Amino acid sequence: MTDPATDTDPGIPGKATSASRTTLSHIMTQADTNLLGTVHGGVIMKLVDDAAGAVAGRHSGGPAVTASMDEMAFLEPVRVGDLVHVKAQVNWTGRTSMEVGVRVLAERWNESTPPTQVGSAYLVFAAVDADGKPRRVPPVLPETDRDRRRYQEAQIRRTHRLARRRAIRELREQRAAEGFQD
Repeated sequence: MTDPATDTDPGIPGKATSASRTTLSHIMTQADTNLLGTVHGGVIMKLVDDAAGAVAGRHSGGPAVTASMDEMAFLEPVRVGDLVHVKAQVNWTGRTSMEVGVRVLAERWNESTPPTQVGSAYLVFAAVDADGKPRRVPPVLPETDRDRRRYQEAQIRRTHRLARRRAIRELREQRAAEGFQD
């Protein structure tokens, strides 16, 4: 569902990275736990998707749908009573798609210690119109050296996503030509 070209529409003014950056915070409760007593990864993934979706909608100026989630990394367990902060920003834009980078931080709700990074993810969103058809997005305008690095890294991830998709399609076509019914 991502766009095949990387060129942006010169008629759409760009938006600074900071224009749509957001933080979603949530305190973890017993209802969020898994069988091990830590917060279920799916709860964290939903928070990641929610924050990334808000950023994508803000940047694109309307609805945006999750096209893919890459590299969801769980670095540390999250516990009941942790205050989780999900920080998201647009790293890169194509014609109709955007990569949103997300960092997940956790801190004890009742302590004044610095938060610890407990996860990260990259998601691709496609902006859609009222009929669910792809629509153009404003180019992202990186503001800092960190934003420019994230933009460049996002381009590398996009190249890898497209190459992986192409390689899988070619393998499936080859297997079909050889008579395999997968």
